[in-house]
Amino acid sequence: MTKLMPLLRPLLLLLFVLALSSRASAQTDTLRLNFKQAEKLFLENNLTLLAQKYNVNATQALVQQAGLWDNPLLATDQNITDNSHKYFQHNANTGQVFVQLSQLIRTAGKRGKQIKVAQDNTLIQQAAFDDVLRNLRYNLQQDFAQAANLLAQRNVYNIEIKSATSLVNATDKAYQAGNTSLKDLVRLKALLFNLQNELVENERQLNDLENELKTILVVKETQFIVALVSPAPADVTLNEAALAEQAKISRADYRGEQYTLTQTNDNVVLQKALGKPDVTVGASYDQHSSYAPHYVGLQLSIPLPFINRNQGNIKSAQYAALSQDFVVKNSELQLKNDVYNAVQQYRLNQQLLNKDQEDFYARYDQIFNAMLKSFQQRQISLPEFIDFFDSYKETKLKILQLQLNLQKSIADLNYAVGTTVIAAP
Repeated sequence: MTKLMPLLRPLLLLLFVLALSSRASAQTDTLRLNFKQAEKLFLENNLTLLAQKYNVNATQALVQQAGLWDNPLLATDQNITDNSHKYFQHNANTGQVFVQLSQLIRTAGKRGKQIKVAQDNTLIQQAAFDDVLRNLRYNLQQDFAQAANLLAQRNVYNIEIKSATSLVNATDKAYQAGNTSLKDLVRLKALLFNLQNELVENERQLNDLENELKTILVVKETQFIVALVSPAPADVTLNEAALAEQAKISRADYRGEQYTLTQTNDNVVLQKALGKPDVTVGASYDQHSSYAPHYVGLQLSIPLPFINRNQGNIKSAQYAALSQDFVVKNSELQLKNDVYNAVQQYRLNQQLLNKDQEDFYARYDQIFNAMLKSFQQRQISLPEFIDFFDSYKETKLKILQLQLNLQKSIADLNYAVGTTVIAAP
C-alpha cells in the first residue's frame, strides 16, 4: 500500500477539487432554458443591442437637423461716443446706428437633398443594428448548442467515472486479498485518472461558455444556465436559389451595403447642388451715414461661381459611388456563396446523423453494460475491457459531436440567410 501512495496523491487531490466544484455548483442558482426562452431574454436585456439602438436614434435626430433652415443673421454698428463725448447718443442730429437683418436662402433643393442623405444614413444605421442583432443571435445559438453539448459530455464522463470508480474499488479489494495484480489495479486507476482529467477540461470549457451566455443574456453571475436542446428536426427540403433571394432581403449586412450605395448616389446629387450659388436676402437701416438720413435698403447677395463650383467634391462623390457599386456586387456574390455552402453543410451533417446511426448508438449503452458485467465475471481480460471502455467513450462523444455539428450547421444556415430557416432545436 505504501508503494501506491505516490499514485494516489494526485488522484485524491483531483477528487477533492471535483468535490469542491460540485459543492459550489450546488450552491449556484440554476436557470433552465430552451433556446426560445434564451432568445427572449436576449432580446429584452442585451446591452450591446440597447447601445446600438441609440445609434439609430442619433441618426434619426440628424434627419431633423438636416431639414432646419439657416438662422437669420442680425448685425449692428453703432457709435460709442459722439462729438460731445457722450456715450451711445443716437438722437436725430448726432450718432450713427446701422442695423442689418439677412437670411441665407439655399437654392437647387439643397435642404431636401441633405435630408435625403441623412435619411439614407438612418437606414444604414438601422441595418447595422439589425446586423448586430443577427450576429449576437448567431453567437447565442452557437454558444447555447455548445453548452448543451458540454453538459451531455459531462453526463458521459460521470457515467464512466462512476463505473471506473466502482471497478477500482473492487479491484483494490481484490488486490488486498491477493486475487489480482498491482499492474491491473494501477492501469484501472490510470484509466480513472484520465477520465477525471478530461472531465475537468470539459468543465473549464463549460465555465467559459457560461460566462459568455451570462453576458449575452444579462443574468446574474451566480446563476448556472442549463441549456436545454431538443433533437434536431428531420431533413428539411431546401432550395438554394430561393434562399439566396431571401437572403438579399433578410441579410442586414447586404441591405446596409445597398443603403450605402443609395447614399453615395444621393451624395453625388447633393454635391452637384452645393455647386450652385445660394442667395442671401436682407434689409438694412442706416441712421446717418447714407446719402439720406434714416436710410432703409433691400440687400441681395450671391457668390459668383467662376472658380469654385465644388468640382473636387463632386468628382470624389462620383468615385465613391462607383466603388460602392462594386462593393455591393461583391457582397451579393459572397451572400450566394454563403447560402450555398451553408445548405451543403447542413445536408452533410444531416446525412451523417441518420436514424440508423442513432439507433446503433442507443444500443451501444446496452453493449457497454454487457461488457462491464463480462469483465466483472472475468469473461474478458482487462486489456480487452479497457479498449472497449475507450471505444465506448469515443463513440458516445462522437455522436454528441455529430449532434452539435448539425445544430451548428442550422445556426450557420440561419445566419447565412439572415432569418430563421430552421428553428433552433
